Amino acid sequence: MSSLELKVPPPVVTLACGAAMALVAYLLPFASLTLPGRRSLALVFVVAGLASGLAGVLAFRRQRTTLDPHAPELTSSLVSNGIYRLTRNPMYLGLLLILVGWGVHLSNLLALPGLPLFIAYLNRFQIGPEERILAARFGPAFDHYRRSVRRWL
Repeated sequence: MSSLELKVPPPVVTLACGAAMALVAYLLPFASLTLPGRRSLALVFVVAGLASGLAGVLAFRRQRTTLDPHAPELTSSLVSNGIYRLTRNPMYLGLLLILVGWGVHLSNLLALPGLPLFIAYLNRFQIGPEERILAARFGPAFDHYRRSVRRWL
């Protein structure tokens, strides 16, 4: 399974999870529930996700380091300021929050397992390999950062 490491771009994983969640909601409508204000609540999650992702991108741009999720070995600096003081993965957190918003919009209990599956996939095939590369590249500085800041929140 290591052949999947760093291969599928996280936005593609997000779209696949979102599509699977929608398919489950469509095929199993009996698990749907009435959620008052669901559109507004979904929008809050989506906006929070966009803000988190954008803050992560801007921090990388300011440090002039790569955004390419396929090539973490090209990272030129360890970004640990701004939103990176709160989460080691604000872009992935942003994608998760967008999926949470999608789940709220779908309002189907059986679609919600898509969220932990998304987290598990990213932890195993994206974040884990990235962190191994960053640890090798930045050594004690990354180890300190990893101990100081949580992976997601």
